[in-house]
Amino acid sequence: MTKARILTGITTTGTPHLGNYVGAIRPAIRSVSDDAETYFFLADLHALIKCQDPEKIHQSTKEIAATWLALGLDCDKAVFYRQSDVPEISELNWVLSCMTAKGLMNRAHAYKAAVDQNTADGLDADAAVTMGLFSYPVLMAADILMFNASDVPVGRDQIQHVEMARDIAARFNHHFGETFTLPKARVDDNVAVLQGLDGRKMSKSYNNTIPLFLPEKKLRKHINKIKTNLLEPGQAKDTNDSTVFQLWQAFANEAQIADMRQAFADGIAWGEAKKQLADLINTELAEPRERYEELLADTAKIESVLKQGAEKARDLSAPLLANVKKAIGIRCL
Repeated sequence: MTKARILTGITTTGTPHLGNYVGAIRPAIRSVSDDAETYFFLADLHALIKCQDPEKIHQSTKEIAATWLALGLDCDKAVFYRQSDVPEISELNWVLSCMTAKGLMNRAHAYKAAVDQNTADGLDADAAVTMGLFSYPVLMAADILMFNASDVPVGRDQIQHVEMARDIAARFNHHFGETFTLPKARVDDNVAVLQGLDGRKMSKSYNNTIPLFLPEKKLRKHINKIKTNLLEPGQAKDTNDSTVFQLWQAFANEAQIADMRQAFADGIAWGEAKKQLADLINTELAEPRERYEELLADTAKIESVLKQGAEKARDLSAPLLANVKKAIGIRCL
């Protein structure tokens, strides 16, 4: 039986926060096993679409790589690499661009959103729209098809990109023969989407995040900033609309969740609930935080791991690209 080949990309445009950890990093690391081939990559080429600050991209790459390694990613079982270290991806991107209908890109959510915003602002429809933004789904298709990934874990807002990769792969296969696996999106509805300090989705866009590896004192200060209602101690509190309780659920076991649910019903003070939440999160992250700081102090080790990962990735990408070029007529005379 053929193993599933799972691929996940992480864009290098910020510092990982609790939402990234709970929603993507922790479940991804836990999914690594002998039963599937797993590929995780730092999407630094994708980062150029949103960010033109070289130092920010460089720093983010270090922080994200250190985060995954500190949290226990097993690089003997998973391939962990930097997108830009695999040049075959960029070459495949061009080949796929030549197979991709412009009309398909016109329907991409990110491009349509940019056009809608420009129109609402009274600007030209394509104002400030780069070809990177417009053709982003083709590069994502190259990421996926380069390794013939069968499963791509994504949030619901990313399903369209995997479907586009399927369309592009199917068109290539139709013209040049069976070359690419048709990938499918893997959506886990059980993965929590955390709320941020203000009650909205935790996101760098809203500036409402709790960075993952804050020192303990700063972690407690951030948690104390979480927006709550004005209910006094002794008044029963609703768990359904509470960011504090939602975060508790993301880190607690079943018994702890039941205890905190009862504490809410009994009217626990918000200050006490936040104190217990900070204790819980700090307990889980204290050791990884220490490893993270050690890794940031030894970037040569991070670089070595990424280079080894790139070598593993290229063991697969180089022969696949050779097959692609042979199929399209670019081969030795």
